Amino acid sequence: MVRYLILLKAAENQMGGTPPPELFAEIAKLGEEATKAGILLDTAGLTPSAAGTRVQLEGGKISVVDGPFTEAKEAIVSYAMYELRSQEEAIEWTTRFMRVHQEFWPGWEGTSEVRKVMGPEDFANFPE
Repeated sequence: MVRYLILLKAAENQMGGTPPPELFAEIAKLGEEATKAGILLDTAGLTPSAAGTRVQLEGGKISVVDGPFTEAKEAIVSYAMYELRSQEEAIEWTTRFMRVHQEFWPGWEGTSEVRKVMGPEDFANFPE
């Protein structure tokens, strides 16, 4: 089994408000199904970038900048951590999640990014 992190990216001010309650209900059903299957490890929404801070190392200097981060077109608004057999399975669950958004929040747009979480075995193959 391999861990996959799914990042949901969207414009923070999209649609100017709170997602429909029906969307939350459907997301909860999908989460319950994945939890019962033993594959959903964690999931959560994230606060807007206005409540965040960036710590950046650039040019040998560390800087700390409070949000909001207006230069960002999209922000990571939520994540989910799954333990699955394959990337194809991760894509399948992610597609189901996006279909729920498509059905219950017409006009909403966003991107989900599927990323394998690296383990010690992955570092053994890094070039020197």
